[in-house]
Parts: sequence; structure tokens; C-alpha cells
Amino acid sequence: MRGILSGLIKIALASLIAGSFLAFFGLSPKVILDYFGLTPHEIYTALLAGFGWAAPRMLLGAMIVLPLWLITYILLPPRE
Repeated sequence: MRGILSGLIKIALASLIAGSFLAFFGLSPKVILDYFGLTPHEIYTALLAGFGWAAPRMLLGAMIVLPLWLITYILLPPRE
């Protein structure tokens, strides 16, 4: 748990530093989105489409991977 919390704190700190650096040069999320010709709605729609594509494939893969992992876990000798 400490590793996850430490990682999240490092990501938050790196994001704060990167955001401050970009703000120093006058960049904002609106400027960046305008540069790429995107709107927040288009990004949201693309994320939903990506999730809609990935979710069934992840579930299908999990139907194979998880039982194999469980069988392997049960049949391996105990660790010392």
C-alpha cells in the first residue's frame, strides 16, 4: 500500500511541476486543445469509444487468463 501511495504522490508532484512549467510559457489546456483542433467533448467521446472497444476484449481475455492463473496457482508447490 505504501508503494502505491508513494507512486501517486510522485505523479501528483511531477504533474504540478510540469503544469507550472507549462503555465510559465503561457500554455493552458484550452491553448493545447485549440492547437490540436479538439474539444473536451471530442476527447470524452473518443475515451468512451476506446473503452467500448477494449472492455469486451478484456473480459474475453480474462475468461481464459484467470482460470489458467488459478489452476497454476493451486497446482504450484508452496513457497518456503
